[in-house]
Order: sequence, then C-alpha cells, then structure tokens
Amino acid sequence: MEASSEISGGTLRKYTEVASVCQAESAMSATETPSQMQLARPKRADARRNYEKVLAAAREAFAEGGESTALEEIARRAGVGIGTLYRHFPNRQALLEALYVNEVEAVCRSAGERDYADPWDALNGWFERLIAYLATKRALVHELLNYLDQDAALFQDCRASLFAAGEPLLKRAQDAGAVRPDVEFSDVMHMVIGIAKIPVSDPAQIDHILRVALDGLRFRTQA
Repeated sequence: MEASSEISGGTLRKYTEVASVCQAESAMSATETPSQMQLARPKRADARRNYEKVLAAAREAFAEGGESTALEEIARRAGVGIGTLYRHFPNRQALLEALYVNEVEAVCRSAGERDYADPWDALNGWFERLIAYLATKRALVHELLNYLDQDAALFQDCRASLFAAGEPLLKRAQDAGAVRPDVEFSDVMHMVIGIAKIPVSDPAQIDHILRVALDGLRFRTQA
C-alpha cells in the first residue's frame, strides 16, 4: 500500500507507520515512548506544548460542536493564535487526521499499560476503553469522510493499529483459560463496534450491554 505522508504542519508521518508504532507500544511500559512517536511531533518544547494544546482543544471542541466547529474557536480554546494553529496544521483536514491518529494511538497505548493486569481484567478494561473511544469519534469520522473514502490508508492503518494492540490481550486471556478458545479478535471487534452504534439516551446502557456481551466470551467448562 502506498503511504500518504502529511498529517500535520511541519510534521511528516507515514500512515503505514501507525500500526507498527502501536504494536511496539503494546509491549512497552506506560513510561516508554517509541522513537517513531517522538519524531512525529515538534521537537522544540514550546512548539510541542502548543501542538498538544491545539489537539486537546480540538478534541473537546469537535465533541461539542462537530462539523460546525471553527478553527478560530479551537485556537481560542487552546490559548494560541490562529497563525500558530496553522503552523502545525495547515488546513482543517490535517488537524482532523492528526486528531484521529492521536486518539487511536491513545487506545493502543492503553493496551500496553495493561500488560501486568489479570488477563481477563486487562481484556475487559481495554474493550471498555475502546468503546468509550468509539462513542466519541463518530462526528470526527463523519467529517473526515468529507475528505477521505472509507478505504483510505488512514482508516486502514488505524484499524490495523487497533488489532495489533488488542489481539495480544485476547490471546493472553485465552492462554490463561479465561476466554473461550473459539473466538477470533475480529469477532469481538465486530461485536463491540456494533454495540457502540446502538442509539441510547444514557451512556450507562452501553456500558451494561458491553459487560453482558463480554461475559459471553468467558470460558465455561461443560456441565
């Protein structure tokens, strides 16, 4: 697959690197940062702070306002000038792509942070983290589809990232005898994504449905 390289301002990153980064992270402690991640962000401390402030403000603003969110409003929330925002993200698409990848990387990192937990608790906790991410990214994905098609490298490689991060958690739980052996990671992902799309008035309902569904993965000896 040919990689697209521009994600943000002065930062170049190949989408095809994302899966390998997340896979590496799943074997690292929470305090370690892979070199690929360091290269993907501004090196100067002040520029890096502004970059992260813009992403944090964009995450909050898009969650509240969706496609109606203006870049000027994001800059205001971040406490930076609009020129600073454009230095890091030359257009709206670049900001959306960087935010999407940043969110996926956060979910991937959370898998590595569960390495030493009980295998079942680690798997269950990661899927809870994943479904929280899925519930909040809908508006972001909807707007990205104005610029990219569903088979774009960005989406394909982020999906690969999630598989690379989560699949070892399932295997570890199966090896420990906590999860039935006839389940593939793709099966669970389809189930969790479907649950995330259920229209509910109370987010707690989604959490309850997820717990019921995940309980069905548990290994049980035949009576």
